[in-house]
Formats: sequence, structure tokens, C-alpha cells
Amino acid sequence: MRTFDASQQYLARAEQVIPLGSQTFSKSRTQYPHGASPYFITRASGSRCWDLDGNEYIDFVSSLASITLGYNDPDVTQAVREQLESGVIFSLPHPIEAEVAELICDMVPCAEMVRFGKNGSDATSGAVRLARAYTGRDRVAVCGYHGWQDWYIGSTARNRGVPKATSELTHTFTYNDLASLQTLLDQHPNEFAAVILEPMNVADPLPGFLQGVKDLAHRHGALLVFDETITGFRFANGGAQALFGVTPDLATFGKGLANGYPVSAVAGRRDVMKLMEEIFFSFTFGGEALSLAAAKATLTKLRTQPVARTLAARGQAILDGARRIVDDGGLGDIFAPSGHPSWSFLNIRDARGATAFEIKTLWMQELMERGILSVGTHNVSYAHTTGDVEALLTVYREVLPMIGHALDHGTLRQQLRCKPLEPLFKLR
Repeated sequence: MRTFDASQQYLARAEQVIPLGSQTFSKSRTQYPHGASPYFITRASGSRCWDLDGNEYIDFVSSLASITLGYNDPDVTQAVREQLESGVIFSLPHPIEAEVAELICDMVPCAEMVRFGKNGSDATSGAVRLARAYTGRDRVAVCGYHGWQDWYIGSTARNRGVPKATSELTHTFTYNDLASLQTLLDQHPNEFAAVILEPMNVADPLPGFLQGVKDLAHRHGALLVFDETITGFRFANGGAQALFGVTPDLATFGKGLANGYPVSAVAGRRDVMKLMEEIFFSFTFGGEALSLAAAKATLTKLRTQPVARTLAARGQAILDGARRIVDDGGLGDIFAPSGHPSWSFLNIRDARGATAFEIKTLWMQELMERGILSVGTHNVSYAHTTGDVEALLTVYREVLPMIGHALDHGTLRQQLRCKPLEPLFKLR
């Protein structure tokens, strides 16, 4: 049995100086069962990582989907090394800023101009500010997860510290439900600046849904923004907008843009993007050259190698295999695989007398014991091999029926070596 003693001891140390012991909510102890999980990773390479106790994992979290090529990709690392010799940040822009912007404009359908930030939240907030400036309106319709800034997070359960006046300007609509968006737009005519959504997450868009969102937004004088923080450079080289054939006015990118290096981007129509000269969207480290060198190497590799096609093939094998295991075991009331092959989900439901969080806790416990790191998604990278996929499915063949058996016999809670996870914040 694996032990996580070093992780737990270090967590106690980290929590003395860091709230939750982590800089990122999704990496914190709120998301990983205490006593059955690692809390710190010390190194990673390709598709694998090692925790503070020395345990090895095939990593399907992929640093929250920011790793598209694999950890420590040699081409990206070499590009960063070479840039490091020249410098990291300068008193004037470095030419690499324009070079990466040109690559994005070549690859992304909506991109005519580009500005950089560091996190996805920078980009989505910049896009919303642009839309408000362009339209002269304040309200925003949202669907999906769009970061930590007040304008979005105020509409969620994690809204402490956000002024009520700010929260009241953000309205949530339901994915694949055009009527829910229509209702919002009708309730506040001529008041919406933007409709922003993840073009896909857990579910496939229904035929005509994304185009319908665009048509509704434009009919009501609002801009359409695709939050492609995850889907960009993962679903296709041009993002979900290229895959689904619907071009937004603005789009935001992050995560896989630089294979894990901190950089994000707002891209879109020239007439809208030119307002970046009027609004304030400015970062000391917006032109930081190491991350842009990583982005240039990443985008170049996407264009010269079959990265997106490989991610889709590996991920489709996971989806097909997981669905067979669920169907063959009569487990469809517990587990429901879904999503795009490169970013798929094993959705877990309340079932057979147990909550989804109790079931997920046992699922995570058993996966990590067998050397698989996942929080319920399969975030595939170019480094994941067919052997990695088969290893995951082999674990699923053992663990999923075992969970079904435990539920049928009322022994799930007894099999937990830790307290169940608790619902704190639903992202999607």
C-alpha cells in the first residue's frame, strides 16, 4: 500500500504560511482525499510525475490541462534555455511578442490582433472589459468557468468579497439551452455587452447551438466571446472555434498555449482589439520572454507534428474503453464518460445509496493506489502513449466494477481509508 506521510507532513508545514497550502484551489486538499492522496509533486517528465513520497503516477491531470505536449518537452525546454541566455524581461518589448502574436493570428480563425496576460483569468477579464468598452454596456452572460476575477466569480458560490453591484451584472445561462440565453437577453434589452462561454466542456454542443448563441448575441448587440483557455490548441490547432466552425468576436487562451509556462492571450476582431489602446490592460510581465519562447516552440510543434490528431486518437481510445467497461458492468447509473477526446470526463453520480462525492473519494483512492493521477478528467498530452491508455483502462476494469460491488453490498464507506470529499465549489 502506498504511503503519503511526507506529503501530509509537508502540508502541515505549508499551511502555516500558505492558505490551504496551495496557490491553486484545484490543487489543494479540498480536491484530494486526506490520507489517500499526495499533496506535492516534486518532478515530472513526459506523461509521468513523482510525489514527495517518491510514488510514481501516469498523470491524467496534466497540470489542469495546461500540458499539451508532455512535461519537460525537449523542444520547449530548449527554446526556453536559449531565450534565458538573452534575458527574461526587458525595458522595452522583445520581438518575440509580435512573433507569437503572428502565429496565433495564423492559426486561430477570429484572431486579427492579440494581447498577452499571464493567467486565463487575465484574458477573460480583458475580453469582458473590451466588450464593455466597445458596446458601452455592462451586463455579461456566462456559461462555464471563467476564472477568479470579481466580474465572474461573483456569480458563483465562491462570491465572498465581491461587491453585490458587481455580481448583479453577471448572469448565468445553461449550455445547450438557447432559450435560457434568450430569456436573459430579453429581460435586459440593450444591456448586455458580451456573451461568454466555454464552447465545449462536459457535453458536446448540440447541432446549431454555438451558431445560435452567436446569432442571439449579435441580434441583441452583444459580442460573442469564446473562453478557449482549455479548448484552445487542444481540440484543434485553431481551437474549438475551428473544430466547430463558429467564429466568435473575441477569444481567450491560456493553459496549453505554452505547454505549462505562464502566458495567456486575448485575440479577436481588429476593430474591437484596437480598443486595447484605450482601456487599461497592462502587465509588467505580459511580455515575459521565457513563456513566449515556450509558446512559440509549442505552437510551432502543433503546426509541424500531428499533436491535435494524436490527442484525439488517444483520448477516443479512453472514452471508448471507459464506455465499454461501464456498459459491460451495468454501471451506467454511477459513471458516465463524456467530453471531447482530448479533455474528457468520467462523470460520477449519486447512486445506490451513496453520494457522488463518497463514490469519487473511493475512486480517487483506488486510482492513486494503482499509480493513476486523476480528478475525474482525462487531460491527454502528446506524451501519453497507447501503453498509458491501456494502463488506465486496466485500472478502470478493476476499480469501476469494484465500486459497483461495494455499493451493492453497502461497503463503500468501510473501504475508504479517509474522510469523503465534500462539495465546495462546482466549476462546471
